[in-house]
Amino acid sequence: MLSYQHAYHAGNFADVHKHLTVFAVIEHLLRKESAITYIDTHAGRGLYQLAAEESTRLQEHLGGIEPLWQARSQFRNPLLTAWLSALEGLQASNAKAPLSLYPGSPWWLGQRLREQDRLHLFELHPGEHEYLSAQILPANTRRHYADGLAGLTRLLPVVTPRLCVLLDPSYERKSEYQEVAQAVTQLMHKARHAVVLIWYPLLPAGHFQGLLEALRASQVRKIWRSELRLRDPSQETHGMYGSGMLVINPPWGMQERLEGAMAELAPLLGEQCRHAADWWVQE
Repeated sequence: MLSYQHAYHAGNFADVHKHLTVFAVIEHLLRKESAITYIDTHAGRGLYQLAAEESTRLQEHLGGIEPLWQARSQFRNPLLTAWLSALEGLQASNAKAPLSLYPGSPWWLGQRLREQDRLHLFELHPGEHEYLSAQILPANTRRHYADGLAGLTRLLPVVTPRLCVLLDPSYERKSEYQEVAQAVTQLMHKARHAVVLIWYPLLPAGHFQGLLEALRASQVRKIWRSELRLRDPSQETHGMYGSGMLVINPPWGMQERLEGAMAELAPLLGEQCRHAADWWVQE
């Protein structure tokens, strides 16, 4: 099934959660000089025009990045201000103009790519891959018109000393939760020191629990969990009530910085919005 297009959801609260986590991980990884290979298994188109037809249909960014953008001068958390400053630098207009562009994970991964690093972007949707191919990204980026989970296995082992992987499927198929768990288990068997980020949606059906339990039952260790919940799940009958992120082998100190940033931004996403974090699997 290739119907999902993230343009309809660009800049929503889940993107805020996911991309701030990615940004925090990258900041910590870049404290060392050794080269990194980044792999994004479900890249999307890379850059989203918030005035485009798809984005304006649902306008999910109004409940996600927009309130943070409006309040960006008020934040004091250094991680959050650095992330918003990077977003501000992307905009083509002056600082007082409305937010017009929101970047997907290819941009967040590529914007601080060094000469010694590598970036692999996988996208299987033909329309989204066409958009991705048109994006301006660093020369050491390779775009793959292919299935990201299968491509991930083919790329291993990587030539660089370090590896960072982002898995962000749409989960349109229930089987994707188990497919992600299997891919991660295989990845960690071949590259046990890799830093791996996994996004998952919090939905009333609770299928994400299958992913969590499968990883807990595996031999994978050192899995940190972060969940941003907009509403009480007991009050939900349909729709995504929250966003989850798993980080395997999180860089030391990253968790505390991210928790501080989430605590500052959560009140702007709604009165019921809460962030919680813990070790899903200990070392």
